Amino acid sequence: MATIFKLIFYVPETHIEVCKAAIFAAGAGRYPNSSYTECCWTALGTGQFRPVAGANPHIGQLDKLESVAEVRVEAPCVGQDVTKKAVEALKKAHPYEEPAYEVYRLEDF
Repeated sequence: MATIFKLIFYVPETHIEVCKAAIFAAGAGRYPNSSYTECCWTALGTGQFRPVAGANPHIGQLDKLESVAEVRVEAPCVGQDVTKKAVEALKKAHPYEEPAYEVYRLEDF
């Protein structure tokens, strides 16, 4: 059985469709033996960050605390290859210089 991972990332509302399209094109959003594609879960929230010296922020100003409406996206990825390709695609499509993302290996019970 293939290993399933969950890719979770946070993106400004303005770029959600671009980022989802990128990870789906890389193969994310599918479960093994499923007839569905582009599967994900999203939720609205607020991201916070303070760009400091050396940063080149897409949003905000250096040394100023910034809060941004963001979307949390969770999508399944089947296998390490698909997961790595999805993360690479996310990094290219995401507007931030350092997108916040997480990858978890899922267990089958």
